[in-house]
Amino acid sequence: MQATTAPSTPPIPGKYWQWRGHNVYYVQAGEKQPQRPPLLLVHGFGASTDHWRKNITGLYPDFEVYAIDLLGFGRSAKPKLQYGGDLWRDQLNDFISQVIGQKAVLAGNSLGGYACLCVAAQFPDSVAGLALLNSAGPFSQNQPTSEPEALQAQIQPPQKPLQQLLGDAVKWIFQQPLAQFILFQYVRQRWVIRQTLEKVYLDKSAITDQLIEEISRPAFDAGALDVFVSVFSSPQGEKVDVLLKQLTCSLLLLWGEADPWINARERSQKFRQYYPQLTEYFLTAGHCPHDEAPDKVNPLLRDWVLSITQSNYSG
Repeated sequence: MQATTAPSTPPIPGKYWQWRGHNVYYVQAGEKQPQRPPLLLVHGFGASTDHWRKNITGLYPDFEVYAIDLLGFGRSAKPKLQYGGDLWRDQLNDFISQVIGQKAVLAGNSLGGYACLCVAAQFPDSVAGLALLNSAGPFSQNQPTSEPEALQAQIQPPQKPLQQLLGDAVKWIFQQPLAQFILFQYVRQRWVIRQTLEKVYLDKSAITDQLIEEISRPAFDAGALDVFVSVFSSPQGEKVDVLLKQLTCSLLLLWGEADPWINARERSQKFRQYYPQLTEYFLTAGHCPHDEAPDKVNPLLRDWVLSITQSNYSG
């Protein structure tokens, strides 16, 4: 397959913050606005602050913007821990209090959306608003749709007939260290990353060599295998409906409707069932609308933050 060579977006230089003895990478752009909350952007599984570069450059003229690498991803440390919603919730909450220093609007894609929801529901004093872009996380009354499981279904080596035949036996095999190691070696190859992105991006021109490199590079860091194994094997966190019942801030949902991992219309109804006062938009994009359609996402996010700022935010 021919490589896509769209113009690259220069990375914004970042900094490191020490959290629980580990290096956490983040990017900061724009000036503090007295009457506007800062924004904190949180990536999905396997991504990093790099995935928000088009949004940071689009939003920082109007807001102070932060993006952070969750522990275990991007340029952040990859210690051997139990990874999941609780860990990332605590990381984001501490980052808001220790680095940002005031309530922030959280915007999260996929797995990052679930982490942001955990913060907004359980630490409401840290959050001025919540924007979720194709957010992951399980609801109580049906099969879980968390991103790692959806991802695993998409990137298994071509053994579908065997998988159907053996069912639980294959799941057991993939819990064994050697099988996990082999699967990880497979999924971090650039051609496999490209193949996976081809499935989840509607606009294939957004799949650039730069994007492939940004996703591939952290997967070769020391500790990356342990993170991969932990995310797949850790117990699931709090259910999305339970978190929505605790939520008190304004909620924006941005859906890439062509997402093969998440049925946006069906999932939208579940969110509305538990949080009917939300605002939402459906976009012609896949699983990562912020990267695929920043010209749509940035204005929607900007206008929504300004609208909730007038009524809810006191700086």
